Amino acid sequence: MKKPQPAQPQPAQPAPAQPAQNPLADKIAELTNDLQRTRADFENFRKQIELREEAVKSNTKAATVLKMLPLVDNFALAIATYQELAPLAKTFEKTLAELNLQQIPAIPGQTEFNPDLHEAISMADGDGEKEIIAEVLRPGYLYEGAVLRPAMVKVTKA
Repeated sequence: MKKPQPAQPQPAQPAPAQPAQNPLADKIAELTNDLQRTRADFENFRKQIELREEAVKSNTKAATVLKMLPLVDNFALAIATYQELAPLAKTFEKTLAELNLQQIPAIPGQTEFNPDLHEAISMADGDGEKEIIAEVLRPGYLYEGAVLRPAMVKVTKA
């Protein structure tokens, strides 16, 4: 009879294949990514709203100043006409500067015509090649660096 042989150790069986990660960890990672995307979308939305609010404020200010330009024109005309009002000229100019409103340069005989700043009402013939402002019919204004109203001018060649 044969002697019973001692039991030999069985080779280790490979562990059953485990998923790469725990399903809960996968879900947590997915939700974290969703949260980060949502936060980024919200920040972008908030910035867009702030930009729109600033644009609305700026447009509202510009529209208000535009409505006031006839008064500004009349006040400037009164100061130029009546010497008694001359002391008000500096206050008037200071107030316009505080409003970020500045008159477009248009000196007859000196300023070259610029279609971005000036609106030509008539064109007189001349012997030169340059277009020069001959007369300012209505002053133009820049508001915060942008043309609010172009200067209405007569142009001649010089």
